Amino acid sequence: MTVRINKKIVGYHVGEKKEESKAETDKKANRKADIIRMHEKLERPEGMECLEGATYKIRTPLDDHALYVTINDIVLNMGTEHEQRRPFEIFINSKNMDHFQWIVALTRVMSAVFRKGGDVTFMAEELQAVFDPKGGYFKPGGRFVPSIVADIGAVVEHHFKRIGLLEPDELSEQQQLMLKQKRAEVEAREKAEGQGADLPAVTPDSDTADYPASATLCHKCSTKAMVLLDGCQTCLACGYSKCG
Repeated sequence: MTVRINKKIVGYHVGEKKEESKAETDKKANRKADIIRMHEKLERPEGMECLEGATYKIRTPLDDHALYVTINDIVLNMGTEHEQRRPFEIFINSKNMDHFQWIVALTRVMSAVFRKGGDVTFMAEELQAVFDPKGGYFKPGGRFVPSIVADIGAVVEHHFKRIGLLEPDELSEQQQLMLKQKRAEVEAREKAEGQGADLPAVTPDSDTADYPASATLCHKCSTKAMVLLDGCQTCLACGYSKCG
């Protein structure tokens, strides 16, 4: 709606609403300026000589000694609506000194990337894509790991999900129930056909633990859990199906 002014303007003043709007804008700007973000110059808060974290154990069939991966986190903007937990440093220890050189290099580079800030979740995917030219190995439960570095990457991904940097990709209760029923059907079918008559008992450390003996490797989750269901190859671990 257009307002025509027919009289001479002799003065003006700023309305109250505009003054309130400006004050609100300044308040928001100050609040935004107070938000602490991750960057390479960020140091441990004063009086906080220790950081919260978690230690994960990695045992591989390639070595008699386990790897212990410790990831420490720093909490930014504690007690505010912008509170966020971010990885700050990583340490890897092992009695096997053959890995000492590359482990020190890997942890220093990863810690530097953590402190740089921004999106650091790409590191988990990059590490899990590293393949050992001598071949990988199977973890308990049937999951294939292409290298020790990839195993470390899986631990880093698990930690990211634990602190909320990555969304968990767990199956729903309905999907888990359906896959459990399908697994029972396959096992019953193999038993009826006599395929599992002379097979050794499945143990928690077995490569095919919790999955039928005829299961093959799933190319999506790298777990030995792919079986033929209703004429279609389906993974009993992640639910992936070649039929869509």
